Amino acid sequence: KVVGIIPARYASTRLPGKPLKDILGIDDLVGVSEGMTVQAIEEIYVATDDSRIQKVCEEYQIQI
Repeated sequence: KVVGIIPARYASTRLPGKPLKDILGIDDLVGVSEGMTVQAIEEIYVATDDSRIQKVCEEYQIQI
């Protein structure tokens, strides 16, 4: 079984809010998780400490 974990910090020092940045019309976090699905990763989880990121995960049915 192949599991992927996406670390998603909103308060990053290099680029704050990066997981929720719009890239080509989709949140970065959503694009990354969709890319992992294409790579045949069976389960995808997001590791976050931010409620805004959690809300997006719930909206797109990405496991937290």
